[in-house]
Amino acid sequence: MKNIGIKNIFTKMICLFILFGCTTLEEEVLDESLTGTGQAEIVSGTIAPVYGLLRNGVWLHTVNFGLQEVASDEAILPYRGGTDWYDGGKFIAVHQHLMTPSNSLVGDTWTNITLTLSRAVIAAERLSLEVEAGNLRAQDGYYEMVAMKAYLNMLALDNWGLVFKKERSSERSEIIRGQEAIDYIESELLSVVEVINNDKGPGRLSRSAVKALLARLYLNAAVYRNPSGTPEFRRQDMDKVIQYTTDLISGPYALSPEYFDLFGDDNHNNPEIIFALDQRGVLETEQQRWAYWSISGDQIPRPEFPNTRGTDAVAATTDFYQTWIDAYGNIDPAVADARFFKENTIIPDELKDLNGINPSNDAEHFYCVDAKQFEMDRGIIRGIIWGPRKDGGGNILTCDDGKVRVYPVINRRTSGSNLTYVNHTQKVDFTGEGSLHNTGYRFSKYQFSHTGTNCCSFSSVDLVLIRLGEIYLMRAEAKLRNGDNAGALADVNMLRTSRNARPGQTPKALTNIDLDILFRETGFELYWEGFRRNYQIRFGKYEGIWTGKTDSDVNKRLFPIPQRAMDGASNEEGYLVQNPGY
Repeated sequence: MKNIGIKNIFTKMICLFILFGCTTLEEEVLDESLTGTGQAEIVSGTIAPVYGLLRNGVWLHTVNFGLQEVASDEAILPYRGGTDWYDGGKFIAVHQHLMTPSNSLVGDTWTNITLTLSRAVIAAERLSLEVEAGNLRAQDGYYEMVAMKAYLNMLALDNWGLVFKKERSSERSEIIRGQEAIDYIESELLSVVEVINNDKGPGRLSRSAVKALLARLYLNAAVYRNPSGTPEFRRQDMDKVIQYTTDLISGPYALSPEYFDLFGDDNHNNPEIIFALDQRGVLETEQQRWAYWSISGDQIPRPEFPNTRGTDAVAATTDFYQTWIDAYGNIDPAVADARFFKENTIIPDELKDLNGINPSNDAEHFYCVDAKQFEMDRGIIRGIIWGPRKDGGGNILTCDDGKVRVYPVINRRTSGSNLTYVNHTQKVDFTGEGSLHNTGYRFSKYQFSHTGTNCCSFSSVDLVLIRLGEIYLMRAEAKLRNGDNAGALADVNMLRTSRNARPGQTPKALTNIDLDILFRETGFELYWEGFRRNYQIRFGKYEGIWTGKTDSDVNKRLFPIPQRAMDGASNEEGYLVQNPGY
């Protein structure tokens, strides 16, 4: 595909990001999914920076993705070994709900959402002018940017309880909250839902994506109206959720029998995906940090590229893991549920017993596999892991036929001179023992791409933002809140039993359902996709106690507005008001 590079001549200065209409578009932003010539090139060149920054700004692992994951009971990021991932304590504070307006994880998320929103405003404005000038190809692009503005404002509403109402780049944003904010986003989405193009693939906002966003908006409206109060779920809102989700379920999409196909190479054409960040090109900006962020830093996930690695950052909390244990009792969730685990690293039976085996005597304790055939296990990773090993010169050890040797992975980050194997333990917390590099079960939901030559770049795996599995869960929740337990149970069971590519691990149908069971199911289906915080708040779970977190302040449902934004707005009293509790 043709690479599209956009360099804008706008000012370098960022004036309150989007608040007063100033932004920066000076850096080059590329997006492989957008191509064209002539008038179509103008459209592609206008919207490419928006999609590019959505991928490598908003949804970077240490921006909005990390903020959603670490703030929830799903994920924890301790100060690894007292050497890695402290970053000023921002991850620990967010996890404990003790963040302040100076927290840089919150601040970077604000910056990237508002900057991308500013670019979407500019793009919509330019495309509107193109349409007026007779470029009819610009019409679809304009609709996409209207939808993009609504999507980004929903992220802002979810994070900070506010929305930026802004139609022209020369205008100052009007800041609105509560029902007014809901109404504005709704009006933006409704203005394009019946006219936006629906045939450009999952890498572009479409009619289906807009319907999904409307369903999300109505489902969360009870929280958005009164973020610190008790949510009031109105029947008319739930009816609209059911309307839009039913449209999508009856449409061209289909649940993926192999759950992990949704998050691997070639997932762009998976029929379950409605909207994703397109990464089919060969650009360095196509990131795979969702794959790299949790896995062991001692693992070499792609042996044909010896510089690939993980980083030992985020782990699953013991509390989140316990939800699987509570659900399946005496049955290992790896056996009971295909979404929990998929075995890809097939260890020969004669090598599985590691009694008496350790890094000092295991030179011959390996098996051989073609480099391109090696795959890490997927899902939630526990215990001792296996993978390629390097010699003292940094070269991958190979067998006589050139295949890669696969050994138990040595824990070089924590075990010191008395080497041990990487053994991911259930215990992970903020204590010295609980924050060693190996602690905590790991998320390996996204495949480490076959085109990824290093830790973080050149991925071919699309990052999934909306898919049919979520649509079924939204409809089930709306039905349940409307009193239709049977309908909710049917939707959840359809979702569970559809993951049947590995029949022995297909989740069994449930016999009953309530809000607690449904909340548990959302965790099983949507983990490591940035949803957990949102669902915890809506289900009344966010003020609970979990690993390392005891704060129960309802004001922490919203993040603080960054201090740098407050300072920038201080010359106009009352324009930007800090959220309660900060």
